[in-house]
Amino acid sequence: MAGTTLKLRTPARVWITIASVLAAVLALSIPAPAKQQPGLQHPGMPRGQKHESRHEIDQLEEAWRQAVLKGNSAQMAGLLADDYLAITPSGTLQTRDQALANMREGTLRLTTLEVSDRKVRFYGTTALVTSLAEVEGTTGDGPISGSFRYTRVYVRNPAGAWKVVSFEASRIREPGESREHK
Repeated sequence: MAGTTLKLRTPARVWITIASVLAAVLALSIPAPAKQQPGLQHPGMPRGQKHESRHEIDQLEEAWRQAVLKGNSAQMAGLLADDYLAITPSGTLQTRDQALANMREGTLRLTTLEVSDRKVRFYGTTALVTSLAEVEGTTGDGPISGSFRYTRVYVRNPAGAWKVVSFEASRIREPGESREHK
């Protein structure tokens, strides 16, 4: 309705003014999104640095694979961050100390660990790796074999080294396969 004005009590006007000022400050403090450059997965990372970081992550993934196959807990200790936390295929949480103890004690022994379909994405000083793994071996519960999808998260620490901070694996079940199958 033209010419109609809304008369507010003084406290309501103050709150509307405060809310307007806060909204303006918030809008000005949020940086504009960076323009995506064609061919880059992370717009803020130069192409050469992205290539170098990808190479580093690929090498770390192979070092992790070798450490698991050989049961080399010392090598694994160098890969994992102090606050590392994993979610196993059975859904249990596993700290760095628990993962290393399981490796030293031989609770998990893999004889086959073939990795494929690796994808690496970068978000600043974080790298997210997803892969498919074909696994054969034994656990404390008996034999294990099958296909697993996993996600591993690396963070570049202040010294410039990539460390694994998180890992999660999920078993890929064939249609009709029961959950009890290992």
